[in-house]
Amino acid sequence: ADPSEHRFFTVTDYVIFGLLLAASAGIGLYHAVSGGRQRTTQEFLMADRSMRCLPVSLSLIASFQSAVAIIGVPAEVYAHGTQYWFIGCAYVLGLLIPAHVFIPLLYRLHLSSAYQYLELRFSRAVRVCGTLTFIFQMVVYMGVCVYTPAFALNAGTCGGAVLATGLVCTLYTTMGGLKAVIWTDVFQTGVMFAGQLAVIVVGVQKTGGPAEVWRKVWEGNRISGLDLNPDPTQRHTFWTLGVGGVFLMLSLYGVNQAQVQRYLSSRTEKEAIRSCYMVFPALQLALALSCIMGLVMFARYCDEDMVIYFVMDTLQDLPGLPGLFVACLFSAALSSISSAFNSLATVTMEDLIKPRFPAMSEETATLLSKALALSYGLLCLLMAYLTHLMGDSVLQVALKTFGMMGGPVLGLFCLGMFFPWANSTGAGAGLAAGLAVAFWVGIGSIVTRSGAGRALPVSCSAAPPSHNTSAVGGAVLRWAWSDWLCSGCVLVSVTCVGSRTQSGLQRFYSLSYMWYSGFSCLSVVLVGLAVSFLTAHAVLDPQLPAPPGSPLKGANGLPALQDAAPEETGRFLPEADSPFVEYETGV
Repeated sequence: ADPSEHRFFTVTDYVIFGLLLAASAGIGLYHAVSGGRQRTTQEFLMADRSMRCLPVSLSLIASFQSAVAIIGVPAEVYAHGTQYWFIGCAYVLGLLIPAHVFIPLLYRLHLSSAYQYLELRFSRAVRVCGTLTFIFQMVVYMGVCVYTPAFALNAGTCGGAVLATGLVCTLYTTMGGLKAVIWTDVFQTGVMFAGQLAVIVVGVQKTGGPAEVWRKVWEGNRISGLDLNPDPTQRHTFWTLGVGGVFLMLSLYGVNQAQVQRYLSSRTEKEAIRSCYMVFPALQLALALSCIMGLVMFARYCDEDMVIYFVMDTLQDLPGLPGLFVACLFSAALSSISSAFNSLATVTMEDLIKPRFPAMSEETATLLSKALALSYGLLCLLMAYLTHLMGDSVLQVALKTFGMMGGPVLGLFCLGMFFPWANSTGAGAGLAAGLAVAFWVGIGSIVTRSGAGRALPVSCSAAPPSHNTSAVGGAVLRWAWSDWLCSGCVLVSVTCVGSRTQSGLQRFYSLSYMWYSGFSCLSVVLVGLAVSFLTAHAVLDPQLPAPPGSPLKGANGLPALQDAAPEETGRFLPEADSPFVEYETGV
């Protein structure tokens, strides 16, 4: 394929893309005029807590299966091989722990915002800090989500659709509330899978069949083995993906308001837990489709790494299919952005506005919630411009964002749930330390371009894996199926060995972005515990439940969730005159 050759949409492509936007807007309008007509904050922000597990599970997938994944993962596999696929191992604990620890605790508290827990456990100041961290995280992420399809549309010569997409998303989110967001997510998830499957099937057929695809990706060294290198500065290994990825998943599916809000919109606690279980196979399918798409793209032609160009070149003779894929791409963007709008409106209203204006009428609160969703929708269009300044792949930018800000929030929740002597002073100090360290390493890696990783040689005719070395851009690429490195680790894949003369600070900046969540979470816990120990005691509400397995039970008499009746889902909020239990640190 000639990269300079332009590919254009046909009328059919435009019609398919237009139908996506019209259907999404139609779902929002339907929920705006049906049911309670979004007249209360309970309906607008929480879908009246009436959703079943299937739509909730599909919405959970769509919320973070954005255009970043559909564009970024194939590009990652094209450039670096299939090592990233091992992040699927992190999905096991990354979903089991939220299902059995975070969901039962947060659901039984009958909250609207996940960060209300931080006030019940610590103080209002800690709650506000957690909320502001989440707002900053999601505003930055929205910019990445908008930038990614905008870049693709420039390549696909579909100018002007970005603005239309942003406006449609803002429209149905503002008018239809969370229920519209969830049901459009269901529709858009189907479009996402259909678009990816179409590209893979046609791409394999045009490349010469599955056998030819396999031959090219194998000879091009794109099939990665199990890399057990424990070096945390290695960009992708089994440990960075399989272990570091668990912390990333917990920050997304355990404490992120966009996901917690969907759990809390479920009819019952069992439906919420079941929806978390149903996410696992769908996430594995989405990951597999994205990775296979990257391999097919490599097999199709090995000298061009633009996913959208691959789509336009592969599907050019099939009217409508390029439009289907761009619809797939923007379905992913719409679902992520609308989830962000709704969750941001929720935390702003519940955590920042309502506590300041407790006498606000329900009608005024609902109108203000809609205005907040509209405002965040316009803000995300402005944030897209800043994304390209970071210089990394869109996938890496997105995961860095979640690690730098999601990790400290995860640490805050862990501190409150599992350490009875942690107090509000320690929580505040821990969050500040976690954010400081995360931004230090994150910004340092962006400025110094550390930890970006070197792409594998782009060639379909490379020699098959063997015990050999070759110089590529000053780095040594070793095919080591049984080579012992200085760390004493056996690598079962290609390992990029750079200079060993890095300073300590440079190695710190080279920390794999997949460790950001775990590193910042651990920083929050350690600093929080140390400060809490020095400040003598914690004050805990005896009515606040503890998660299963938490040492809080017994330390202060809190009821563990496994002791509650299965049907018990009422409030555990403290009474105004409830007593508090004080005890010395370490007792």
